[in-house]
Amino acid sequence: MRAQKVYMRMVARSDPLTFEIIGAAIEVHKALAPRLLERVYETALCIELGLRQLQYERQRQINLTYKGHAIGEFFADVIVENSVVLELKAVASLLPVHEAQLIAYLKMTGLPVGLLINFKEAVLTRGVRRFAN
Repeated sequence: MRAQKVYMRMVARSDPLTFEIIGAAIEVHKALAPRLLERVYETALCIELGLRQLQYERQRQINLTYKGHAIGEFFADVIVENSVVLELKAVASLLPVHEAQLIAYLKMTGLPVGLLINFKEAVLTRGVRRFAN
């Protein structure tokens, strides 16, 4: 538990926006507990982000091209302040494929930071992973 507090203090100093987003996610997690579907957490988190006066966009379409040709589209769960991609999960444990998904979104959007947040964890901070582009 002490290591998590030290980590959160470090995040607060080095990246106040992701610290605020993680705080919003913790608030949602405390209120709703780890038993619901991803979409419910997404809706509640967006409400909390709005209450904290953070700009966000839900389900932003990301177009994928290859040599100038459209080859597919993806949807990022939430983008905050046009700089942080949030990939939300409600799964028993995060897998490498979840990390790869967020890393791909970061590369496709060119945004600098991403947070992978798993609301199924008993202690939310254990289910938060930060990635930089």
